[in-house]
Amino acid sequence: MKKIVLCLSAMCLFAFTSCKENAAKKIDETNIAAAAKRDASASKFPVLQFDKAEHDFGQIDKGNKVTTVFKYTNTGDAPLVITDIKSTCGCTVPQDWSRDPLEKGGTGEFSVTYNGSGKGAVTKTINITANTEKGKEAVKIKAFVKVEENAANNNSPVAQ
Repeated sequence: MKKIVLCLSAMCLFAFTSCKENAAKKIDETNIAAAAKRDASASKFPVLQFDKAEHDFGQIDKGNKVTTVFKYTNTGDAPLVITDIKSTCGCTVPQDWSRDPLEKGGTGEFSVTYNGSGKGAVTKTINITANTEKGKEAVKIKAFVKVEENAANNNSPVAQ
């Protein structure tokens, strides 16, 4: 039994010491350079800069559709890709944006149509999903929706 344990110990010792190579010799300098380049570019993001963060339509009549255009520029260090633009409700419809990558310094635009629903002061947020560092950007529209005086008077209770 002692011979078996001694033989197994010798074989394990031989196996662990004979296969040992210098780990530093296995490092490939081209892999290090490629990893450094990859890590440096991973920290670069596009930056979505708008010509205006908010648009005020002013006073509009109830039910009147109004449209504005938001222009933007990619001021970051990577191509910008806008994957989606949504509003906070169905009364505001963003449309006409490019889904193609926008290079550094490139410009683009999208339009937003508001259908004039609601009454009084109205503010709507348009959320832009893109490959920016935050992942989401936002712009707003505002309007004051006027209601016809006759319609307002017809809806008020009559005192008797």
